Amino acid sequence: MALNTTQTLAIPKVAATNKQALTEVWKNLEPDSCPYFYNFHMHTTCSDGQLQPEELIEQAVAIGLKGFAITDHHTINGYQVAQSWLEDWQQQIPSTTQVPQLWTGMEITAALLDSEVHILGYAFDPQHPALYPYLQGNAPQNSEAQAGTVIMAIQQAGGLAVLAHPARYRRSAKELIPVVAELGIDGVETYYAYANPKPWQPSHKQTQQVKQLGATYNLLNTCGTDTHGLSLLKRL
Repeated sequence: MALNTTQTLAIPKVAATNKQALTEVWKNLEPDSCPYFYNFHMHTTCSDGQLQPEELIEQAVAIGLKGFAITDHHTINGYQVAQSWLEDWQQQIPSTTQVPQLWTGMEITAALLDSEVHILGYAFDPQHPALYPYLQGNAPQNSEAQAGTVIMAIQQAGGLAVLAHPARYRRSAKELIPVVAELGIDGVETYYAYANPKPWQPSHKQTQQVKQLGATYNLLNTCGTDTHGLSLLKRL
């Protein structure tokens, strides 16, 4: 059973950048943590998803998520709308109602080993100048697109950097993970459903491989549905 963590949202925008709290959640993730307890990879209409940010947060509350992040490509607009909705909703509900923790999040296209990969950023300060090149709605170019530069920018902004779906690229997870580990990445997206199964469940073979490689390099494990469709319980 997934970790049952009570989140403190007295100052929601500060909590959204609480890297220590997010790290503790990730340390306790299990194969069944996603999609009903935690989900750290979801998209809205602010990038290439089909859900409006308001619809996403409504689903997150209805599902009963304890913690999550919106990871639109090269923008935090979806996060900002959802955070505002969450703050307004919290003012209207009993103080005893469990409120899901929303962390800042973003997905960035990067270059690694002559291949395109995606780096997820979490719990960063969205106002930090290091992230400016990555919040323009488009994939970064030239030196700013190098994976090492992307990882460094996320961490300079106080955040955690994660290699998204490591077994989906032209280069294998076995090739990529040691390199991003050397570049200082914080984690890997371990629990991911590569064949888009129904119901959603992490792919066993890839999960075992990524988890083992992550453990070798002392990386954190994350989970997410990579939702682009109309349901947070699946990818498409």
